[in-house]
Amino acid sequence: MASTLPSRRSFLTLSGLSALSVSLTAACGTGGSGGGPAADGTVSLAWWNIATTEPGKSLFPQISTAFTAAHPNIVIKTTSLENEAFKSKLTATTSSGKLPDVFQTWGGGVLRQQAEAGLVEDLTDLLDWSSELTPVSLEAYQFDGRTYAVPYDIGMVGFWYNKKLFAKAGITAPPATWAELLEDVRKLKAAGVTPIALAGKEKWPGHYYWAYLAMRVAGLPALQQAATTKDFTGAGFVQAGAHLKELVDLQPFQPAFLGAGYATPGGQAATMGNGKAAMELMGQWGPSVQKDAGADLGADLGFFPFPTVDGGAGRATEVFGGGGGFALRKGAPKEALDFLKFFVLENEPKLLASNGYLPVVKGAESLLTDANKKVVAASLTKATGFQLFLDQAYPPAVGQEVNDSVADLIAGRKTPEQVTASITEAAQGA
Repeated sequence: MASTLPSRRSFLTLSGLSALSVSLTAACGTGGSGGGPAADGTVSLAWWNIATTEPGKSLFPQISTAFTAAHPNIVIKTTSLENEAFKSKLTATTSSGKLPDVFQTWGGGVLRQQAEAGLVEDLTDLLDWSSELTPVSLEAYQFDGRTYAVPYDIGMVGFWYNKKLFAKAGITAPPATWAELLEDVRKLKAAGVTPIALAGKEKWPGHYYWAYLAMRVAGLPALQQAATTKDFTGAGFVQAGAHLKELVDLQPFQPAFLGAGYATPGGQAATMGNGKAAMELMGQWGPSVQKDAGADLGADLGFFPFPTVDGGAGRATEVFGGGGGFALRKGAPKEALDFLKFFVLENEPKLLASNGYLPVVKGAESLLTDANKKVVAASLTKATGFQLFLDQAYPPAVGQEVNDSVADLIAGRKTPEQVTASITEAAQGA
């Protein structure tokens, strides 16, 4: 997911605003987004989420309504925005120092900068139920042994594919290597099938390809090291771009993909859901958005992990992805955390039954019924390494440059070497 939050420098200039807020622990017994309850005892919570597609579009309001029904003194004011609109609005709100009480976060470098600026609540000593959550689901929200958000979903990016279209092209099994993937793209094109759906306009879906190829070629430790050294010019990163260019040169994407959105009418998810493309590289939410934006592929939908690259340092069991969580603004009323506990622990069965989310509560994987979700969950369980989305793992300016430069590579405006140089420049300036 693309990151458009302020740079580290502008973030830290906001840290002085945190002194105006009352900490969550100090605010026990108070409420309201203004730091205290209304005169009639009503506590108002501002909740921002990204549930603009099903199942969250219907499920999130149901959960909110159930919570307020059980707590008549609490009012939840919900704002649901599409990913990019959410990030733009949060950027402006962050700059004003008036974050919502509860808001969507993907963790990583963005959340770390918010934490360093004193804008979000440190939940470490308040989450007496964190032991009920899986360690991998909490990982993206923890820094230096402290926890700054609560997860509600976790998963990985992989290829969702249309079994019927694969069969039409004579493909009998999903590709296990990059060379096999390229050959399958050629077979699909020869059969008159668009191989891959891509939301070129939104950029973040494209960065998945470069990130996974960097993991498969250079290896997961190389990505982690580059974040420290701020140098992405190594041969493995250049080779990742070269492999992506191999794919792009085959012209595998749907017509007008550079102007296509993700969840929009006629966009990536709709193209896949309507059976107009054979594959999309997307996270665990892919099938839900396909169904919401297009149609339900049902038994024709399958999943396979990102292929390995011959001679590469990475393994197929090293996964790339992330989930969704909620952070609290510094000084949010204690009822905000009560809401998150209700949302995550008491509603885990509903979240999983909706078929749009994967388990964050220990043992809840037994509740999964969808075959593809089980495959994704099993892949996570067996994972030997995990890398958060690069546009969230790295500082905002770096993550944005990854998205922009990879988009330029896919559009033919940058070479693999120029991509790594641009990302390195952004990292050294962050």
